Formats: sequence, structure tokens, C-alpha cells
Amino acid sequence: MEKVIDLEDRIPTFRKKRRRRTNFKFILLTALFLFLLLVLLYFQSPYSEIKKIDITGAELVDSTYYEELSDLHVGGSMWSIDSDAISKQLEELEWVKSAKVERKWLSTVRIKVEEWQKVAYLAEENSFYPMLENGVLFEEAQELLPIDAPIFHEFKDEKVRKRLLKELAKLKPEVAALISQINATPSSADPYAITLFMNDGYEVRAEITSLADKLNYYPAIIAQIESEEQNGKGIIDIEVGLSYKPYSKEYEAINIEEAIEEQEVSEDEE
Repeated sequence: MEKVIDLEDRIPTFRKKRRRRTNFKFILLTALFLFLLLVLLYFQSPYSEIKKIDITGAELVDSTYYEELSDLHVGGSMWSIDSDAISKQLEELEWVKSAKVERKWLSTVRIKVEEWQKVAYLAEENSFYPMLENGVLFEEAQELLPIDAPIFHEFKDEKVRKRLLKELAKLKPEVAALISQINATPSSADPYAITLFMNDGYEVRAEITSLADKLNYYPAIIAQIESEEQNGKGIIDIEVGLSYKPYSKEYEAINIEEAIEEQEVSEDEE
């Protein structure tokens, strides 16, 4: 026979469950109210303001330039920042490869800028203009002789400059660091002919379109030359094949030509 439970016996249990549900709802609403109150107080307090703007990656221009362009300032609201819009605005600069804006902690904004790499300098009227790996000629010049990248001389053709910059960007860092100066030496037969002056004293005659493929072997070429030659530094020609001539023989050949020219002039005068 099944046991029958009187309804009056079950009433205290219902009351306990109802009381627990009521207490839970009250605690939940109270916590939600307190959270919203704290959020409201936070937005009204100085703790929601920008206390620091941290900018990294600025080399071509001063970091304050990026700060001013972003329209961010200390004291502004941390939560009115449109990170994507600021990033896109910075990336419109022709020397900026990428930009990222993010909030850091409660009161710091970090702007991380990646600029296009500086590959060389163009020498014009005693000023040196940085040239970037994307082919851009940076308009802010420096007066002092640069030592952190090679100098371009006599490069009037922008197309030729950009082609050379692409080749330099393909060089191994240790090879690129050896280049001191590059002169444009075009001819009717080869508009891409160039002469490179290296920091270790050698001169390299090359062709722009094959420069990276050949010059990346420069350390091995020098090692072979110095192990076989006893005539000092000289000229390495990698335009077509590979040849080497010591400066002593090159200057000797030039002197002979000058002597012949002088003799011809004197004979004509007689």
C-alpha cells in the first residue's frame, strides 16, 4: 500500500525552495546593480582616461608625429578609441608598412608601427634622402654623411632606382652591410650597369637585374681572391661572368692609355 503524504507536510519544503529562489534573484539583481554602478563610476572617474601613449617602431619620423596624426592625447577617453580607423590612417603613410593600435591595461594605449626598411640614400646637392624597400624616396633629408646604408650617386631614372632597391632588399644582411656607395654607370648597351664601392676596399662592377643572385656570393669570392692573389685589392666584375683585376694593373693600364694620348697630342702639335 502506497504511503500518502499530506499536503500540509509538504508546505514547509515549498516555502524553503521559494525563499531560496527569492534570495538568489535578490543577490543577482544586487550584484548586477553594483556592477553597473561601478562601470558608471569608472567612466566618470580619471581612471578611464588615457594616462600614457606608448609608440614603438618610429625611426623615420619622431614618435610625436604618429601621436598627433592618431588624434590621441593624454586625458582622452580610453573607450572612445577607434583602433581600426587609427591603424588605417597611419597605414596610408607611404613609408608605413603596418600599424596596430591596442589598449594596454586600464590607462595605456600602445601604437605599434612597422615602417618600410631603409635600404639606401640618394645623394642630391649635399643632402641624403632615405630610399625605402618599397621604392619610396623619403622626402626628409639629412645633411650628415650616412653610415647605416649605401649612398646612390647619379641615379636620375626612378625606374632604375626602384629596380635596384628591390635587388638590395634581396641581399643577405652581412653582404648589404659591406656596400658603401653605388654609382649609376649606364651605357647605350646596358642601361642597368652600376659600380659598387665596398667597405672592405674592393670595387664591384655589376648589372642591376642580376645583382642579388651574384653579389650574395661576395664573401666566397673575396675569400678565393685573397687566397690566390698577392697584388692587393682590386675590381671584381660580375656583369656577365666573373673576373678580377687588381687596382695596380687597372691603374697601369690607365697610365699607358694616358701616355699614348699625350704622345698623339704632341705629335699632332709638331
